[in-house]
Amino acid sequence: MKDTMSQDPFTEPKRRVAVITGGTAGLGRATAREFADRGYAVAVLARGEDRLDATRREIESMGVPVLALKVDVADAAAVEAAADEIETKLGPIDVWVNNAMTSVFAPVEAIEPEEFRRVMDVCFHGFVHGTLAALKRMKPRDRGVIVQTGSALAYRGIPLQAAYCAAKHAIQGFHDSLRSELLSEKSGVQVTMVQMPALNTPQFEWVRSRLPRKSQPVPPIFEPEVAARALVRAAEHPRREYLVGFSSFKAVWGNKFFPGLGDRYLARTGFEGQQTGEPDDHLRPDNLFKPYPGADIGAHGSFSSRARDQETLLDNRPLLVSVLSAAGLVAVGAFSYWAVKGSGGGRKTQLNASRSLRKSSALLRSVRAAPQRGGLPRLSRLF
Repeated sequence: MKDTMSQDPFTEPKRRVAVITGGTAGLGRATAREFADRGYAVAVLARGEDRLDATRREIESMGVPVLALKVDVADAAAVEAAADEIETKLGPIDVWVNNAMTSVFAPVEAIEPEEFRRVMDVCFHGFVHGTLAALKRMKPRDRGVIVQTGSALAYRGIPLQAAYCAAKHAIQGFHDSLRSELLSEKSGVQVTMVQMPALNTPQFEWVRSRLPRKSQPVPPIFEPEVAARALVRAAEHPRREYLVGFSSFKAVWGNKFFPGLGDRYLARTGFEGQQTGEPDDHLRPDNLFKPYPGADIGAHGSFSSRARDQETLLDNRPLLVSVLSAAGLVAVGAFSYWAVKGSGGGRKTQLNASRSLRKSSALLRSVRAAPQRGGLPRLSRLF
C-alpha cells in the first residue's frame, strides 16, 4: 500500500479527521477540498497513483495534514489496513465518507455477470467495507459520523444503469438497517445518507459504456462542489437522510406516489436523455477493473457550461416533506395526466394518470386540513 503524507498532525492542535473513499476525482475530490477548507485532516482512498499524488499536493497546499492511500475499496482487508494507518498517522477518525463508484452504461442483457459483480463490489460492498472499518473504531469511542453518498437512483431505477441503480438501492437498505441498530443500542455513532442529483463529474468519460453515443447526466446538472457541501453539512449535522436539489426530491417522492407513471416516462425519455449527439468509442479505456489512465483532471467533467453551482439541500424529514410533496406532487400529477393524455396513451394509462392526479390532490387537501387537526401529518400516516 503506497501512501504519502504531509505535516505531522501531532505537532499541531487536534484536528478532526475525515476519510473520503474515491477521493481523487469528481465528487470525492471536491469533498476532500471542502473538508480541508474547514480545517479537517483529510485521508483519501483511491486506486490511481498519479491522481493520489495530485490530490495530496492540492490538499497539502491548503495547510492541513493529508494522507493519500492506494486502496481498492472492493478489498475489505485493504480498507481495514488503510483505517489502521489513518488512525496511526492522523489520529482518530471522526468522519468516514463512502463515495467510491464505477458503473456500466448499457441495457441489462448487454452487461456481463462479472461486470454486474464488479459494480456491486465497488458501489455496495465497498461502502460496507468502509462502514465496517469505521464502526470498528468509532463504536468503542461512542462517537463519529458515517456518510453514505447516495443518489436519487437509490429510490428510482432508470434504464441503462441497472447495475448502479441496484447498488444504490442496496446501500439504502443497508443504511436503514444500520441506523435502526445504532438507535437500538443508543450509540453515539451516527450514520446519514445524502441522495445526489446529476453531477458534472468525469464519470461520464470514465465508466464503461455500450451505448451508441456518449453518455451524459440527465438535467438539471450540478457542479460537484454543490454535492460536496452537502456531504460536509451532513457530516456536521447528521440526519437520517438529505436530498440535494428539487430534482432528487421529485425522483424520490414522485416514485413513491406514481411509480407506474415514472416507468412510462422513463421508457419514453430515459434512453435519448442519457446520451449526447456524439458517437462513443467503445475501445476507449474505462475505470471498471483498473484505474482510468491519464493525467489528473480534478473534480469536473465536460458539462460545466450546463451545470449549476448552487442548489437547495432538503432535510428529508416528515414535516418538511409533507409540505413540499403536497404542493409539488399535485403539479407532478397534473403534468403526468396531461402528458399521458396528450401523447395518445391508451385508455387504461389515462385512467391510471387520472387516479394519480386525484391522489395527489387528496394529499394537498389532507395537509391543508392538518393544522386544524393539531399539526402536519407524517406522510407514512397518509399513505
